[in-house]
Amino acid sequence: MFLSVFDIFKIGVGPSSSHTMGPMVAAGRFLDRLRGSPFQAAGLRASLHGSLAFTGVGHATDRAVILGLAGFLPESYDGERAEAVLAEIRATKTVSPPDLPPLRFDPEADLIFDYGPALPGHANGMILMATDGQGDVILKETYFSIGGGFVVTEAEMNGAASGPKGPPIRFPFESAEAMLAMARDSGLSIATMKRANELTRRDPAALSAGIARIWAVMDACIERGLVTDGILPGGLKVRRRAKGIHDALIAERGLNLTAPHVINDWMSVYAMAVNEENAAGGQVVTAPTNGAAGVVPAVIRYYLDHVPGASREKIEDFLLTAAAIGGLIKHNASISGAECGCQAEVGSAAAMAAAGLCAVMGGTPEQVENAAEIALEHHLGMTCDPVKGLVQVPCIERNGLGAIKAVSAASLALRGDGVHFMPLDNCIEAMRQTGADMSEKYKETALGGLAVNVPNC
Repeated sequence: MFLSVFDIFKIGVGPSSSHTMGPMVAAGRFLDRLRGSPFQAAGLRASLHGSLAFTGVGHATDRAVILGLAGFLPESYDGERAEAVLAEIRATKTVSPPDLPPLRFDPEADLIFDYGPALPGHANGMILMATDGQGDVILKETYFSIGGGFVVTEAEMNGAASGPKGPPIRFPFESAEAMLAMARDSGLSIATMKRANELTRRDPAALSAGIARIWAVMDACIERGLVTDGILPGGLKVRRRAKGIHDALIAERGLNLTAPHVINDWMSVYAMAVNEENAAGGQVVTAPTNGAAGVVPAVIRYYLDHVPGASREKIEDFLLTAAAIGGLIKHNASISGAECGCQAEVGSAAAMAAAGLCAVMGGTPEQVENAAEIALEHHLGMTCDPVKGLVQVPCIERNGLGAIKAVSAASLALRGDGVHFMPLDNCIEAMRQTGADMSEKYKETALGGLAVNVPNC
């Protein structure tokens, strides 16, 4: 099992990695298939199933599919150009992807929200089709958006397309237990082992430059969120709060009357700044998802701005450690809210952030594993119940509280010696089981929980 730091942390666009980025990626993959097909296509169709249908409008899934079929990709997304292209598609009922002829596509008729049973395989399913001049389907593929921007075809989901991908890695841990055993045997930190694995795929300069780029995008997202106010799109009329809170915190700096608990406000405001940007459709980094994108960058900013002796040189170790933990959770359970609820999103993000912070503050591998376990353990059972399917309520505040829990978990772990009762592996398995038992209405369908308990006015 190898998930790169660049698989866990992807640069993309809000508001959702599974509902926005994933469908856009799937559309791009379908266009690639179409370019290599011997058939001459004249039109396109798409259907959304399960959670992609139920909360698709709130998550801008329809917009993502339309733009994806026009050739847009998350990592190179241009918001201004997207608006112009969307208007053109709706007017002409045609998409013009690169290296393909213009194709008929009427968003009103050719993009279907199927509110029936989800497709077998995953809660986030979509079917893309190409048609000939008579409207008959000549190419068809089923895709599943499995969280964090990851996309698999039906064949890949069923294991038909599995196989070795790349050279062998030096530390092939698939569990926290194996990770700790390899750390003990090698005398290396989790970050150092993760770095060695990454270097089987790219050279040191490219690795460092890529990780630096991840942090630069995260930090820029925080900064945009801290200076932008107004009302978030989507109809809930949620007001951005990060700027106002940040302005008040700056004004209070240096006052002797400031209470110690105000440090929680700093952690929250960094996270909220990111998730307000995400809700507005801005550029974010999956960490490991868009819905949980604020936790990891908030904890890094807390470390840099508020921890004595913090060093920017340690950001790479932070993100490598966090990616190692995120990879374990994704491999053995899920990072998808549609599959396991918000415990899989903010819970996973808090575990990753706690591990990263513990590592850069001098924690041993055992303490790092303990920090991740504490953070994940205290998110178990958390539902994914976004109001109107928008990644706003309760998602924005939830990232702030996830950051606070992450810092607390790292601090508790550093106060111990790494010996603890509940192993991280068992906690990950408990999260998987809890997600499997959780009612579908609490898993990103907006059919239960806070999503149906909203003010009448």
